[in-house]
Amino acid sequence: MTGDTFDPRGGPKTGPRPAHLKLERLIAFERRELDEILRAYGRGVAAGEWRDYAIDHLRDRAVFSIFRRASEAPLYRIEKRPALARAQGAYLVMAMDGRILRRGRDLSMALRVIEPRQLRLIG
Repeated sequence: MTGDTFDPRGGPKTGPRPAHLKLERLIAFERRELDEILRAYGRGVAAGEWRDYAIDHLRDRAVFSIFRRASEAPLYRIEKRPALARAQGAYLVMAMDGRILRRGRDLSMALRVIEPRQLRLIG
């Protein structure tokens, strides 16, 4: 038997895997990207601005959503869209109202737009 045969009941392999049972490929953040996003998120939590996050892996993009409270709509969405990598850059940061705040090829540059503001005392 070849490796492309499948029986959903676990019995002998009888034919090719049905189209509705094929695994779909999802876009995900790589470890390096997730580390960078979580560092920025941690600074926002430490500043008291953010309290929750969610990660979604979809067919065409990966999304990291940042929330002020868990019951609200996300304040920011950081998206990775590999299909746009050559044209506009794979990363974008979107505000709650749907405006694209920054887009680019470099994740660290795109994340700068959501860094918590640091106030300095002038004395």
